[in-house]
Amino acid sequence: MSAAPAVLLTGFPGFLGSALVERLLERGDGPIACLVQPRYRDHAERRAADLAGADGESIRLYEGDITEPNLGLDDADLEGLASVAELYHLAAVYDLAVESDLAEAVNVRGTEHVLDVAEALEVDRFQYVSTCYVSGRYDGVFTEDHLREGQSFNNHYERTKYEAEVAVQARMAEGLPATIYRPAIVVGDSETGETGKYDGPYYLIRLLLSQPSWCSITTRFPGSPGAELNVVPRDFVVDAITHLSGRDDAVGEVYQLCDPAPLSVPEFVDAVADAIGHRVVSVPASKRLSKGLLEAAADRGLPAEPATLDYLDHPTRYACPNARRALAGTGIECPPVASYVADLVAFLRENPDVGDEAMV
Repeated sequence: MSAAPAVLLTGFPGFLGSALVERLLERGDGPIACLVQPRYRDHAERRAADLAGADGESIRLYEGDITEPNLGLDDADLEGLASVAELYHLAAVYDLAVESDLAEAVNVRGTEHVLDVAEALEVDRFQYVSTCYVSGRYDGVFTEDHLREGQSFNNHYERTKYEAEVAVQARMAEGLPATIYRPAIVVGDSETGETGKYDGPYYLIRLLLSQPSWCSITTRFPGSPGAELNVVPRDFVVDAITHLSGRDDAVGEVYQLCDPAPLSVPEFVDAVADAIGHRVVSVPASKRLSKGLLEAAADRGLPAEPATLDYLDHPTRYACPNARRALAGTGIECPPVASYVADLVAFLRENPDVGDEAMV
C-alpha cells in the first residue's frame, strides 16, 4: 500500500511551487499532495510526471481552489489529507496590476482558508511564502521585525499580501507553528536563466530589447538614483526555503530572502544594458508622463506594464539579518545580479514565447 501524504502544497504547478516540490522530493518528503485548480490539471499532470519520474505516487494531485472554504475539497479528499503534518502555502496572484476584488479573493481570503485547513489538520508546520513588498512604500530600512508600519502601497498585490501576512502572524500569535518567507523580486534561475513568466524587471529588459541597439531609451525619476531594485533568483529562494523549512528553530520566525547588496535602479539599468549589448539612455521624466507612455506602448502590443514604474523610485530598502544568521555556513546566499543577468537575457532571447500572465 502506498504511503499517505505528509505534505500539502498550494501553488503547484507554478514557477516557485514546482521547483520547491522538486527539492522536497529530493529531501525525501514525499508523497506530496498538491492542490491544483481544475483549469491547470493537465499542466500539473505533465509537471508531476516530469518531477516524479517512475515514482508516480510521490506527487498526488487534488483539484481544489483556495478561494473556497475547505479549499474546495470534498469530505473524502479532506479525510485523505488527515496524514498531512506540514503545509506549504505558495498560491497567490503575483500580478502588479491585479484588480482589487481578485487580489482580495485569492491573496487574503484564500490565505485565511488555507490557515483554517492547516488548523483543522493540526499540522506540525505551516510554511508561508509572503513577499518583502508587504513593506509597501515604507520610507527607510524594512527588516523581518517590521510589518504594521502605517505604510501606503503601490498596488493591490502589495496591499493584499500585507493583509494576508497579518492574518498569518495573528494565527502564529495564537499558537500556529509557522514560518514566514519574504522573497524580494523573484527572477529566473541564476544558472540557467529559466523562468516561467516575464514580469517585473523583465518588462524593462524586453522594452529595451525592442529598441535599436545603438540607442535604447528608458526614463528616470528624481528618486531613482537612491532607489534599490532588490532582485533574487529562483534557485536562491527555493534553496533557502528548503533548508529553513527543515529546521525546528525556524518555527515562529520571519525570513526576508532578499539581496543584502542590491543594485540601485541606475546600476540595474546599466547591468541590463551590458547584458543585451545596447547603448541605453535614461531620459528624465515625470512618473505620470512615463505611465502614459507605457500605457500607449502596451496598447500597441509592446512589452510594457505601467505598474512597474512605481519600483523605479521605491523608497524602501530591505535588510535580512535573520535570514543571514540562519543561512550562515550553509553555502546558501544570494548571488549578485551582475553575475547572472546575462543568463536571464539569454533565456529570454531563446524563449520569446514565455508569457507574462499570472496563474489565477
